[in-house]
Amino acid sequence: MTSIVSIQNLTKTYGSGLTALKAVNLEIRKGEILALLGPNGAGKTTLISIVCGIVTPTSGSVVVAGHDIGTGYRAARAMIGLVPQELSTDSFESVAATVNFSRGLFGRPPDAARVEKVLRDLSLWEKRKDRIMTLSGGMKRRVMIAKALAHDPDILFLDEPTAGVDVELRRDMWALVRGLRDRGVTIILTTHYIEEAEEMADRIGIVSKGELILVEDKVTLMRKLGKKQLTLHLQEPMKAVPAGLAEWRLALTPAGDELEYSFEASEERAGIPALLKRMGELGIAFKDLNTRQSSLEDIFVSLVSDRAEKRP
Repeated sequence: MTSIVSIQNLTKTYGSGLTALKAVNLEIRKGEILALLGPNGAGKTTLISIVCGIVTPTSGSVVVAGHDIGTGYRAARAMIGLVPQELSTDSFESVAATVNFSRGLFGRPPDAARVEKVLRDLSLWEKRKDRIMTLSGGMKRRVMIAKALAHDPDILFLDEPTAGVDVELRRDMWALVRGLRDRGVTIILTTHYIEEAEEMADRIGIVSKGELILVEDKVTLMRKLGKKQLTLHLQEPMKAVPAGLAEWRLALTPAGDELEYSFEASEERAGIPALLKRMGELGIAFKDLNTRQSSLEDIFVSLVSDRAEKRP
């Protein structure tokens, strides 16, 4: 798939000596939703700010649809819409005036029909004459998205777009983002809500301490790093896992009434039937069983924890 943003060896060290990004390489595909996950201070916002021309990198390059963000800033930036993490807009202006002004900033001619569509898509049309100061936090967030979309960008960066909004509004925004992707807009999303990435993203990037430690298709990531867990609820508690079950690497819960078996999804057919057969041979009865699939959160926590443990 064609890349619309190419990031090569991107590094940012601030005057304080803090290195926020360390040789980041990333190809963002045209028309995808890429979710960047990482804890606070990981470098996600710095990465977005550099691509959008807000922060100057220490070294490395960013090319947006053939335009270098340094030497061809205007052409590159005109292709980008940005919804920053912080709500920042003129509180005394009306919603419509704010969105129209944002469109003009990028040299786009007035287009009442286009602005109306953006406002309607974001359920802001009825609020178009209201001053921004009178809006709720969720509505202000919608205005920020409307501003970012006003000049019809090909690429949309959403930096924690649903932080502090209710679940209903979050799901409305998910639907909006999917609709934009369906129209060919490339979307890069940073989020603390792992279920948001799991719900929407085509690919997942994980950022930790300034490094992009992994970028993978979501489905591939879940299949490759995800595990399953089988829990067997025993008829009678036991004090230890019998030696005859050693090959399955089972864990016994503290109460002794449940056996837990973690395995790769690919092992399911071979591992579980053999385990259950062996338990029958040993006379170990169980009254119930259930399985659980690893979530993206499990994978994220595991990757970041492993990375921290390997550091000197």
